[in-house]
Amino acid sequence: MRLPFHDRRSFILATGVTGLGLALGSGPALAAQGLPPTESMRGGSNNYRPNAPLVDRLGSGFVMSGTVRRAGDGAPLEGVRIQIWAATTLGGEREPRNHGSVLTRADGSFRLEMEQIVPNFGQPHAHLAYDDGAFETVFLRPVMPSASDTSLSADFVLQPV
Repeated sequence: MRLPFHDRRSFILATGVTGLGLALGSGPALAAQGLPPTESMRGGSNNYRPNAPLVDRLGSGFVMSGTVRRAGDGAPLEGVRIQIWAATTLGGEREPRNHGSVLTRADGSFRLEMEQIVPNFGQPHAHLAYDDGAFETVFLRPVMPSASDTSLSADFVLQPV
């Protein structure tokens, strides 16, 4: 009886073909799931103000930015209202000068320049919210690695209602 000859090259080729088959088999299942929605963060709604005014800026020295996309297909969402607030050098989170809303651009991005964020309850952080009704409400509370950081980014993936 003669046994088949297997060398390193045939082994690598066989495992590569098997791996490709597995990857192609799972591809459509993963694509069907799509991009999952962002979950609200605990403590994100603290000091929220419904309908905070649209603003061009809330000061200077710190940039809050991010993107907003639709759950499932990940399409960028234009004209979505995002509220941003934080404790800054102007005062705490309840300070009216630290609250404002911005609209997303065609590519789903948003940006707001504001005063430097300062630690509140030991952590430098911002609050961001979406709550306009076309999508499920999401509150975010990203924490900065350092109080000396001059920017912070937060992304939303919104689930239609």
